[in-house]
Amino acid sequence: MAIDPDAEIDHGAPLTPYRQLAEILRARIQRGDWAPGRAIASETQLVQQYGLARSTVRRAIAVLVDEGLVFTVPQRGTYVTLSSEGRSEDS
Repeated sequence: MAIDPDAEIDHGAPLTPYRQLAEILRARIQRGDWAPGRAIASETQLVQQYGLARSTVRRAIAVLVDEGLVFTVPQRGTYVTLSSEGRSEDS
């Protein structure tokens, strides 16, 4: 499912908010909003931007970590993996 990188979270949608956020963040990475090796928005920024709980944001980031799109450095942030450039949604 392709999602608009500029989409907002729809709390009435069948897809859970953390899955929606994971899809939005994935789309933003694929669009090039954050270059490989660079930090994505902080948890605090994502909480404020999308109106979600920190635990929901963390679950969304965990999905992307599991997919190999990002990695997290404790006390530093979450970064786009160097190999995520050009990665498709189904890889």
